[in-house]
Amino acid sequence: MLDILGYEIYEGVTVRDALTVVVVMLIAVFIARVVTINVRRALADKVRRDQLEIVAKVIYYGIIVVAFLGVTPLLGLNLSGLLVAGGIAGIVIGFASQSVVSNFVSGLFLLWERPIKIGDAIQVEGVSGIVEDIHVMSTVVRTFNGLYVRIPNEKMFTSNIVNYVANVARRIEYIIGISYDDDADKAVEVIKGVIEEEPFALKEPSPDVFVDNLGDSSVNIVVRFWAPVSEWYDVKKRLLWKIKVELEKNGITIPFPQRVLWFANEVRVKES
Repeated sequence: MLDILGYEIYEGVTVRDALTVVVVMLIAVFIARVVTINVRRALADKVRRDQLEIVAKVIYYGIIVVAFLGVTPLLGLNLSGLLVAGGIAGIVIGFASQSVVSNFVSGLFLLWERPIKIGDAIQVEGVSGIVEDIHVMSTVVRTFNGLYVRIPNEKMFTSNIVNYVANVARRIEYIIGISYDDDADKAVEVIKGVIEEEPFALKEPSPDVFVDNLGDSSVNIVVRFWAPVSEWYDVKKRLLWKIKVELEKNGITIPFPQRVLWFANEVRVKES
């Protein structure tokens, strides 16, 4: 057994050295997992989720890198030679796979600039959904239909990103048509009353309700008000129905599309 452990694999590196490297790296991976788990638990209530994930990943890979650098002498590796070789390899890989490098660099810029974070509702490249994770090479989005979409960070960085929850408040807008026979001033007052009764409708900026245009079949009233972004979707659904009900209670109708036809000549019905 001793002879086997002392067997030289290549230029001064024995089986014992190789086994030592494997054991050290396994221990490093175990320690890295334990440390990151405890870091997540300790900082879960103190740091935002996206920042916590970045810290955990840096700690995890940092421990592994330190452990690897510590065992390189056992493998007979010269760090200066590795740096030179790594630089040459990096140039070759960079020319061979520019998209990979671009995604990597874009990922670093995204983590630094932070236009989005985990849990945000966004739209980018025609994809709308919730940010599930931000990797160095790609960003994972779960669409509102529950689909998994992986978007390369190059596209994330160079595309227009719509972040629905970046601001604390968001505007809600309706266009409501009423009949030409109804009182538009009364309809405006009814709608304002519904908005005032909604606890999540913000007072500032103040709601705005006004007649916007005279349509083919209706007088169109524009309704604009703001709500906290966390309640935006529920408020948007709830108030539209409440406005409809209150308008009908006050005798104001929402007409169907209609068209009036005028004939140049009188239409005569031939009696049989």
